Amino acid sequence: MATLFIAIASGVAFIVAYHTYGRWLGSKIFNLAADVVCPSQRLRDDKDYVPTPKTVVWGHHFTSIAGTGPIVGPAIAVMWGWLPALLWVVLGSIFIGAVHDFGALVVSLRNNGQTVGDIAGRVLNKRVRLLFLFILFMALTIVLAIFGLVIAVVFRQYPAAIFPCIVQIPIAVAIGLYLHRRGVSLLIPSLVALAIMYVTVISGNVGWLGAFNAELASWPVIVWVVVLLVYSYVASVLPVWMLLQPRDYINSLQLLTALALVLVGLGFAALVKSAPPVEGAAAGSLKIVAPIWDFQPSEAPVIFPFLFITIACGAISGFHCLVSSGTSSKQLQNEPDARFVGYGGMVTEGFLATLVILACVAGLGLGAPLSFEKFSVGEAGEVDQQQAAAVFYTPQDEGRTLIVSSDGYRILNAAAQRDSKNQLMLTANDLAAPMTAWDPNGPIIDNENRLMIAAARAPAVHAAGQGITAMVTEQSAWNTRYHSWKDAKGLGPKVAAFVDGSANFLRSIGIPLPVALALMGVLVASFAGTTLDTACRLQRYVIQELATTVLRRTDSDDDNESEGGLFSAQQTGVTGNPLTWFRNKHGATLLAIVLAAGMAALPSHGKAWTMQTAGSGGL
Repeated sequence: MATLFIAIASGVAFIVAYHTYGRWLGSKIFNLAADVVCPSQRLRDDKDYVPTPKTVVWGHHFTSIAGTGPIVGPAIAVMWGWLPALLWVVLGSIFIGAVHDFGALVVSLRNNGQTVGDIAGRVLNKRVRLLFLFILFMALTIVLAIFGLVIAVVFRQYPAAIFPCIVQIPIAVAIGLYLHRRGVSLLIPSLVALAIMYVTVISGNVGWLGAFNAELASWPVIVWVVVLLVYSYVASVLPVWMLLQPRDYINSLQLLTALALVLVGLGFAALVKSAPPVEGAAAGSLKIVAPIWDFQPSEAPVIFPFLFITIACGAISGFHCLVSSGTSSKQLQNEPDARFVGYGGMVTEGFLATLVILACVAGLGLGAPLSFEKFSVGEAGEVDQQQAAAVFYTPQDEGRTLIVSSDGYRILNAAAQRDSKNQLMLTANDLAAPMTAWDPNGPIIDNENRLMIAAARAPAVHAAGQGITAMVTEQSAWNTRYHSWKDAKGLGPKVAAFVDGSANFLRSIGIPLPVALALMGVLVASFAGTTLDTACRLQRYVIQELATTVLRRTDSDDDNESEGGLFSAQQTGVTGNPLTWFRNKHGATLLAIVLAAGMAALPSHGKAWTMQTAGSGGL
């Protein structure tokens, strides 16, 4: 019940804040007026400056600012306890993050839709403008590289998410062209697109599509990064109404629907019954298994200031001002819409971060999959009874675990006896009857009391190269992902903590586990994808502005820019200089993706982004 109460109380707090504090900011501080002509109308070019309904702009804005930030940040920060993370998310979103996003959007609206870098340089001086733009350039290069890596790794970790994410692109283009040519309501096309997208989630990993996903999931990470950056290039140079707007809007509908399902599943697990971790086992009760606070978790940095650095998106993030001033301000039809987009988008992200926290600290306790390490000793059918594959589990775990083998042989309520190397020891007394036909003599317990599975006794498992899959519950599940900072092993376990925890909520309302995992994998990849293509467009703006700033020679150029923003400034400067090519959208975007690909390929990423093949894995 505590988990459900936290979710409801946080949601109510965000709604009340939007209708009180947000309304007060809009009317008393920013003095929003409906009769003011916005840049989207005054500078309309149907490419970047496009008057757009606020719901569509909100969809673009929310999915662009969210990305994986409000997922990964809170999923890591709960190591310091769920209460500090929750307080920072709720209070930070309402009083800092939403105000920042709202303010940046209004400032850009009243400055011809210029980016914060352009505005800073014009208000202060040219040197500040150049420095500010260079900082933005470096930050966006990192964002492009990291989000490309994130999506690539999510695709390798959850192959079922690949086809549903790919099919979003043609759907978005079709809707964009249809709406632009017909000028009809967005409701019916959006519902049709949403239905198609969910069909791809449910059946997008069946039959030949499963083989298709598996083949693409086998691509090296850097190959995926290059493919994703090429897509970002295309998305950046196309008119905003053709791909960026419709993709982000239909993505927002899908993502909000998924989050609504997670919330319903949370309520069902709390009030009715949760799904058992495996078929035939008893269903666990929904409860928070993480500590309320832990100011010094094992091998972790101190909570101050690292909690506030770890949770940026979800509380306050400087990247959001780039979206507010880079793309959203060029699309709003009137000033009052800024509250819905700027303040409303941020508090929605805060609620997403709240659900992530609850999935990691409570949903994960309903069951977390693992894979035991397996050492193969020969080909299937070519090993005798004495040749075996050693299987053991190493995380420090004082609780009892629920284990089911991938070939159907169950090991129930295994006692967590540990050897001198802190490895989990299983004895013959922990074994239950096999679910399927198998060697009646069961596994071998070696002289060190380790569970041994003879390869010849499980040829299908051996041939598939799989290990024994374990489902751990309650405190054991928490310890497998959050035992220590050092054992976190990169992004993978933290993304998996959210995916597994939220999938457990979905399973509580009858959604099969493969579909639940695919849906959550699509959610993570889609959030990251919308941020990737928006960040590429923003980087294009920044590079164009940098080139214009370097080439500008006369004071009159500053006057031109103050009147028309980036796009009038492109017409000034020295001709014949190689830098003029970067004032062109194609040159600027090409430079952006080349630099991002180079950063993603740096050798230092090798260990951090290597995908483990077993289980829910890590990076």
